[in-house]
Amino acid sequence: MTYCVGMLLSSGMVMVSDSRTNAGMDHISTFRKMHVWETPGERVIVLMTAGNLSVSQTVVNLLKEGIADSDGTSETLLTVPSMFRAAQLVGAAVRQVHALYGEALEAESRTFNVSFILGGQIAGRGLRLFQIYSAGNFIEATVETPFFQVGETKYGKPILDRVLQYDTPLTGGMKIGLISMDSTLRSNTSVGLPLNLVVYERDKMALTINRTIREDDPYFNTIRHMWSDALHNAYVDLPEPDWRQTALQV
Repeated sequence: MTYCVGMLLSSGMVMVSDSRTNAGMDHISTFRKMHVWETPGERVIVLMTAGNLSVSQTVVNLLKEGIADSDGTSETLLTVPSMFRAAQLVGAAVRQVHALYGEALEAESRTFNVSFILGGQIAGRGLRLFQIYSAGNFIEATVETPFFQVGETKYGKPILDRVLQYDTPLTGGMKIGLISMDSTLRSNTSVGLPLNLVVYERDKMALTINRTIREDDPYFNTIRHMWSDALHNAYVDLPEPDWRQTALQV
């Protein structure tokens, strides 16, 4: 299992992923779920993966090696002309892997379970964010729906639903993403450190932040402790229920 969240904001993009894989209590490993294709001044493309590790790794390697078009030319995420075409290419890679291994996985009672968050910008084009499913189809983030999650989504979703908006500044998006991740880390042992964080400023054509967050990261530890304290204080400040009055009314 894993947890990844991507945010499309008016000022840019924030993406956060964990790095734990779990195939049972005796098979817990660390694998990077975030992959970056960057040509400074020309394009920044970030892909986060969740689901079957062998499937997602094969998809990523196809995107690096290239996928042949009908005319025989090979296309990668470093050569696509637009982010829409990038999403189509990821979908094509997923379908290609399914054609190769889907039947074999099903024969071993393993599901073809994989999903992706793809975001980025190519020079002369707009910043875009997509979620891509195991069938290779995809949807795009909008002003009204500015974030996507894949993997173990339920623990980190409340803070996103309550706080995140399209006009949230990048620093705010970074804090919200890390709090969302911390909530998931606390509630699900199948999600774990280290984390990968990227922040991209719209139209900059180079990553602003590309950081690995480990157990001893001072900023992450500060905000996770402050968030816990803030939740505790909010609970304490809530008005006490008047159970006696409620009971008399009933």
